[in-house]
Amino acid sequence: MPVEREATHRAITLAEIAGVPLTIVHVSNGESLDEIRRARRRGARVYAETCPQYLTLTAVDLDRSGFEGAKYVCSPPPRDLKEQTACWAGIEQGDFELYSSDHCPFRFADPAGKRAPGAEQSFRNIPNGIPGIETRLPILFSEGVVKGRIDLTRFVAITATNHARLYGLYPRKGTIAVGSDADIVLWDPTLQRTIRQADLHHGSDYTPWEGFAVTGWPVMTILRGQVIVEAGTLADSARHGQHLSRDLPGKPF
Repeated sequence: MPVEREATHRAITLAEIAGVPLTIVHVSNGESLDEIRRARRRGARVYAETCPQYLTLTAVDLDRSGFEGAKYVCSPPPRDLKEQTACWAGIEQGDFELYSSDHCPFRFADPAGKRAPGAEQSFRNIPNGIPGIETRLPILFSEGVVKGRIDLTRFVAITATNHARLYGLYPRKGTIAVGSDADIVLWDPTLQRTIRQADLHHGSDYTPWEGFAVTGWPVMTILRGQVIVEAGTLADSARHGQHLSRDLPGKPF
């Protein structure tokens, strides 16, 4: 943790010298978050992001038997329960503007993936990164909204609206309004699911949240008014991607 704390402090200092805003991603502990808070108190434009692994996984997962711990190797690594609690406090108190994933997956059974040469001899040789984009929102909804840590407004802000604001795509993205893109997810807040690799659609061959129970799951995804996914099934396989120019926000929040 001292390494992450020092890197956070150094990045903030360099950004202040250059006079530019800064986003610190993948914040995993309270000490780094304290550096961000201190910088904000002196007027620095610093934004913070955390990920589901820092809210639900711990270093104990890295110590699983055999080679199973490799499934949880990412940077920074999951910390202990104390730091997990500190990250949740940052979510609850508004210190984090962004909640994202570390979707940098490597296939577990692939010799070009987690079982890269030398990986079983030293953790230093295990590729860093885990899958998580498909499970990102259900985990935060279940652990955050359902358990009363945050409300729906905060959930939408740190998963959608704030990203659009910070990256210069608001109000076209990140809000439901006249003139905005109709990007909408319909959610069943009572649907109970157990996360299983067999049910997911990503390209990885495992999920770090295998067996993790959640309450709340998306039932329909709409992109610019077009239904793309319904009840877990791809409803429209056409390519709808568009290049969007963005504005550089002065003070997005």
